[in-house]
Amino acid sequence: MLDRVKTPDASDRAEADEADAAESGALAGKKSWFRGLAPQRLTSRIVLLNLLGLIILVTGILYFNQFRQGLIDARVQSLTTQAQIIAAAIAGSATVDTGSIVIDPDSLADSSDDAVADADQLSSLDFPIDPETAGPILKRLLANTTVRARIIDKDGNLVVDSRFLYSRGDIIQSDLPPLNSPDDGLFKRWWNELITWAFSYEYPLQVEYGFDNGKEFPEVAAALNGATVSVVRLNDRRQIIVLVTVPVQRFRAVLGALVLSTTGGEIDNVLRAERQVVFMTFGFVALVTILLSVLLASTIALPLRRLAAAAERVRRGINKRVEIPDFTARRDEIGDLSGAVRDMTTALYNRIEAIEAFAADVSHELKNPLTSMRSAVETLAYAKNDEQRNRLVEIVKHDVKRLDRLITDISDASRLDAELARAEAHPLDLRQLLESIVSYANDTRKPEQAEIALEIAKLPPGMDSARAYLVQGHDSRLGQVARNLIDNARSFTRPGTKLTVRIRRVGGDIEFRVDDCGPGIRPDNLERVFERFYTDRPEGSFGSNSGLGLSISKQIVDAHRGRIWAENRHGKAAEAGGERPVLGARFTVRIPAAQDG
Repeated sequence: MLDRVKTPDASDRAEADEADAAESGALAGKKSWFRGLAPQRLTSRIVLLNLLGLIILVTGILYFNQFRQGLIDARVQSLTTQAQIIAAAIAGSATVDTGSIVIDPDSLADSSDDAVADADQLSSLDFPIDPETAGPILKRLLANTTVRARIIDKDGNLVVDSRFLYSRGDIIQSDLPPLNSPDDGLFKRWWNELITWAFSYEYPLQVEYGFDNGKEFPEVAAALNGATVSVVRLNDRRQIIVLVTVPVQRFRAVLGALVLSTTGGEIDNVLRAERQVVFMTFGFVALVTILLSVLLASTIALPLRRLAAAAERVRRGINKRVEIPDFTARRDEIGDLSGAVRDMTTALYNRIEAIEAFAADVSHELKNPLTSMRSAVETLAYAKNDEQRNRLVEIVKHDVKRLDRLITDISDASRLDAELARAEAHPLDLRQLLESIVSYANDTRKPEQAEIALEIAKLPPGMDSARAYLVQGHDSRLGQVARNLIDNARSFTRPGTKLTVRIRRVGGDIEFRVDDCGPGIRPDNLERVFERFYTDRPEGSFGSNSGLGLSISKQIVDAHRGRIWAENRHGKAAEAGGERPVLGARFTVRIPAAQDG
């Protein structure tokens, strides 16, 4: 029998989509929650980041330093030396119980050959520890100290405890007051509890020795076997205590074990004092860090806020020019940003002004043919014969062509900036580009048009001819510049003459120029020829050019970080002191060469 396989239906898919949406919403909520925790102001972020580094440093000092272990090791060494001295004194005071053991001095000294056997016999003798004798010894040796001493005999019974030794009728107590006294303030109690929790230790708890269970403790058992042992434990208030157990032995007989221990809080107080110094230092350094961070942030955040406010005024300001704050004197990143924003704003205003001027020029240039067409159409009704009507129709056709040419050039000029911004520049050989353009222009020229000659200058010694004329740019637009200059030169060149296109390498630039044999350019118009819709042509050619060709060429060259200028070519003076004749106009273009690599 085959099992049925359930296929997911629409409801199952809907539930899965809802689950995915819920999960995505939960993740988005977590991300927004984390973003909500982040400070919004740059000043707060600088302060928090600097404090975070300081906190990490202080935490490392508190948790990874060796001061605590050094204190414990020093205390162990001190207690071990002290315990060995006390154990030797107690062992020397031990006496023999003559009621149970009889010693014959004569038999012990019969023969020197039995010295070793006699020593063994002495080591096997039972020398009990007398509390009445050991108590005063402990009292004298532990005077003016906080060390607690306990003597446990070899049967595990607690014989003497220095905590309960009588002195002049009083019991000496070495207990410290509780960690949190009722007289302490609430803040101090919380602070002590926080420190105790934060710096809790992983030492075992110390169980109090009983009167007859000494052998149950490993350090006591080891001491009864003749070993010296040190351990670190915590008392019931989670304070560090150090215990050292040494054997109390006479000759080789172990009479018992001596246990010395520090008072609870002795090491903790030293550590607490050290931490207090660290925290006080941290507080002072944190205060200085906050002040310096606020000062640093003010030198960053305040200028940024002023720049942002100025940018907002630029966005909202329509009819007035907003001045961007100038921080370029700072010579840092804020100064660079200020200079960049100022330049960007200036370029934006210049672009707005250029668009306004362009719109005004377009409106003016379009009105001329439209006015002419309207006059011709209105006059057409009053034409008396076919000749007049044909002349008016020709005027209308001419104006239509002029409008078409104007609209085409205006559209090209308006799209130029966007195309140059979107298109990616690539290396191209300017010499090959000019060779192709000149060859095509000669192949397609009309009989009345001038022929074009291309001259390639000799390269400087050692320069690679394959890379000598490489530029980083747009081949279609640079080709448009060359065609515009050639067409402009042809329109002014007298019949029977030639145009010359010459390319050469000038330092880090590549230069090409177009020379014509026309009347030249009036000196006061050498700069105006690149203005939009400007034209200065002989009579009879009005309306045949839009006046945008040289303006578009300059715009393309500027986008390639180059230069274009116009000048006149002069011949030799006819006689001394005479003016040099004008041989024609010259348009020169220089573009930076492509860098190697």
